[in-house]
Amino acid sequence: MAFPTQRPRRLRSTPALRRLVAETDLRPRHLVLPMFVKEGAAEAIPIASMPGVVQHTRDSLRKAAVEAVQAGVGGLMLFGVPAVRDANGSAGVDPDGVLNAALRDVRAEIGDAAVLMADTCLDEFTDHGHCGVLAADGSVDNDATLAVYAEMAVAQAAAGAHLLGPSGMMDGQVRVIRDALDAAGHTDTGILAYTAKYASAFYGPFREAVDSQLKGDRKTYQQDPANVRESLRELALDLDEGADMVMVKPAMAYLDVLRAVAESADVPVAAYQVSGEYAMVEAAAANGWIDRDRAIVETLTSIRRAGADIVLTYWATEAAERLV
Repeated sequence: MAFPTQRPRRLRSTPALRRLVAETDLRPRHLVLPMFVKEGAAEAIPIASMPGVVQHTRDSLRKAAVEAVQAGVGGLMLFGVPAVRDANGSAGVDPDGVLNAALRDVRAEIGDAAVLMADTCLDEFTDHGHCGVLAADGSVDNDATLAVYAEMAVAQAAAGAHLLGPSGMMDGQVRVIRDALDAAGHTDTGILAYTAKYASAFYGPFREAVDSQLKGDRKTYQQDPANVRESLRELALDLDEGADMVMVKPAMAYLDVLRAVAESADVPVAAYQVSGEYAMVEAAAANGWIDRDRAIVETLTSIRRAGADIVLTYWATEAAERLV
């Protein structure tokens, strides 16, 4: 039977009906807040291309972390901005480097009340801005980089991270990190693998957030935006190497990839609503072109609808407070 007997609008007629039949939910526990901490900062520094987001001091980071946890967010992902960089990203490995110090600060502040995550990558720490160490010809040396990732992972686990997020898209990174963690006794520290990380134009504001030194691009190791099957190959490899969770990044421009990964993965799936996606909504809202609050919830819901169990978003605290 069709119209007039069939009337789908019946189930949209009241807020209670819409709530009852909603197919996708969005709760604070689904959200992870990415946070930046800048070494030597005397006060929180606004990031011009990401309104409302700052480079934290260690003190302001602790306070913001507590605020996020009180709002009910599921986790925090920390990124460090060092005062000094070198070719090997040594500040990322240093147990007293800004990121590891911040991990200890936040873990001491929040304990196990939320999942503390660390960016396990060298791009913030290298003077060339790439995610790994360079070979003599200027290319990123995959295997030499893995050795640094292993050391970095152990330092981050020792500093209190519950989950490590290797985001460099080096071949074999999950296996090398898993082996290093287990050998050091950190068998309970998990790995959130950046399984499908694309060479995207939407990372621009993030480069400001971490004071990136990158010249050129990362197309030799991040994925081609044209490809989907490649992500499923990366997924199979990451799962075989021991990933506890997997991620698609960016989120909104890659919802088809997210759906494909979610349908194939037997572990939790995350998606990262990246800086450019955040900035577009904020810019449009500032010009009065869209309803900001509705757009935030709609974009986050779309990412959940596509299959994400976990959403990394710079709106995590704000959205969590509104969703309670």
